[in-house]
Amino acid sequence: MKKLIYRLIISALFFVSGFIAEGEALKWILFLISYVLAGGDVVKRAIRNIFRGNVFDENFLMAIASIGAFLINEAPEGVAVMLFYQVGEVFQAYAVGESRKSIANLMNIRPDYANVKVGEELVKKDPDDVKVGDIIVIKPGEKVPLDGKIIDGASLLDTSALTGESVPREVLEGSDILSGFININGLITVEVTKEFEESTVNKILDLVENASSKKSKSERFITKFARYYTPIVVIIAAILAIVPPLVIEGEIFKDWIYRSLAFLVVSCPCALVISVPLSFFGGIGGSSKKGILVKGSNYLEALAQAETVVFDKTGTLTKGVFNVREVNAKDISNDELLKYAAHAENYSNHPISLSLKRAYNKEIVNDIIKEVEEIPGHGISAVVDGKKILAGNEKLMVKENIGFSKENISGTVVHVAIDGNYAGYILIADEVKGDSAAAIKKLKELKIKQTIMLTGDNKQIGEETAKMLAIDKVYTELLPGDKVEKIEEIIYNNRGKVAYVGDGINDAPVLARADIGIAMGGLGSDAAIEAADIVIMTDEPSKIATAIKISKKTLRIATQNIVFAIGIKAFILLLSAAGYASMWAAVFADVGVTFIAVLNSFRALNVKSV
Repeated sequence: MKKLIYRLIISALFFVSGFIAEGEALKWILFLISYVLAGGDVVKRAIRNIFRGNVFDENFLMAIASIGAFLINEAPEGVAVMLFYQVGEVFQAYAVGESRKSIANLMNIRPDYANVKVGEELVKKDPDDVKVGDIIVIKPGEKVPLDGKIIDGASLLDTSALTGESVPREVLEGSDILSGFININGLITVEVTKEFEESTVNKILDLVENASSKKSKSERFITKFARYYTPIVVIIAAILAIVPPLVIEGEIFKDWIYRSLAFLVVSCPCALVISVPLSFFGGIGGSSKKGILVKGSNYLEALAQAETVVFDKTGTLTKGVFNVREVNAKDISNDELLKYAAHAENYSNHPISLSLKRAYNKEIVNDIIKEVEEIPGHGISAVVDGKKILAGNEKLMVKENIGFSKENISGTVVHVAIDGNYAGYILIADEVKGDSAAAIKKLKELKIKQTIMLTGDNKQIGEETAKMLAIDKVYTELLPGDKVEKIEEIIYNNRGKVAYVGDGINDAPVLARADIGIAMGGLGSDAAIEAADIVIMTDEPSKIATAIKISKKTLRIATQNIVFAIGIKAFILLLSAAGYASMWAAVFADVGVTFIAVLNSFRALNVKSV
């Protein structure tokens, strides 16, 4: 690019010299040198493309128009066409480079090596060669090369490359960390849980690299438009040059050839071909700055047309972390009730079981746990310290004929019975994310017609959560298959696009079925991220409103560019054909319009969070 800029500067000097020089021959030579410096490569590309069967492109239009100007003794205008065209190309290249920066920066998250512990030594290996279960050491300042779990040490991690968040994240022994993060200050030892091919950083890089291959309808329209438009204007230009002098008395070929050459310059579709894809590329780049990964411009365009947003509840609008809120014992102490429940649930990895063990916060004595039996859909039966413990839902109490307290409680209730007698209940609840309510409010401000929540939770919990967040509709007690049926019903009953937001592995089928699938990627499952069209890396529901705002602005900019470019070109084309527009006006209609359209496209890169 630097060589081209230097060449254009020298070409401009020769161009100015041509106006100052005396003598027609010297002027012509100076203009010719200027032309070769500025447009020699364009003519070369045009000839090469003709032999390859790609005749009607912008190189051909610029070459034939500028060479034609020389042939009719209008050398300054021929040079101007090529010089300004190349200046426009430089500007476009710069614009594309700027819009790519925020995406290209993601490429810097690719790790160069991993420090693998082999015996007592550290061996630098390519991340591709590291296996699951290997122990790696990450020093301060180094990138986290693979996903894993910290087995020793603590540190602060810079997560901004993946999530867009500037606040460092504190991690301790037992914390899960993702590849692409940067270790700030502590030495940490990590057990690898995923090979590089399956790691977060590699999946993100794949998303970014493939994003440009999925074109929006607007981009596909421009591609088709240019394919048919260019040969049509060449044919019209040829007719304009030849027919009028033959059929209109007194007209001369030179005037009409000049008009047809101006017509060709105006007709170059650069402004459309460059600015519309650049608008979407800018939108994707702007999204990535906010921690929102869009897999293609077609999804950005679809999101701009969304009228309904459907949410999963657990892990999407709520934190997905169950905590014990309340312990209500009967005839025994609360501590004893929690002890028996935690011991009975000790061998289960269900989130509710984990929350009971967290709340107990004492050592579990495995020797006193016997005859553990999981009762699907009901709960757990176990013998703890010689007592038969039943811990589970209402169905378990009914099944075992145990009388229990049927209170109107919001949350998940674990009922506990000891030796056939009801001993009390433990209330466990999920916590709503801090910005969930704000997210719903922002969506309504963006004219989203309807917000809906789908959840497997019981009716009471689902309706209370929906009411708390001001969600329009809620469907409760849904299995994963039910969610797919429900999303199909919603799509069928709504004219606009339907976006679905989820995070868990059971959301993958629904994400794939919705018009736009949005995964909460920071903590979401791999299956959900794979199935989604858009990934929110920060797990913040409010980023959905930001993504919609970016998509609407991007589509608006692309539409503006199409209308502006076609409108100006059509106007100057008519003036050129009528003989009222010079080659200079034609240059403005090509390079000037492209310049303005590209400047407009830059706006897609900068969208404030809502």
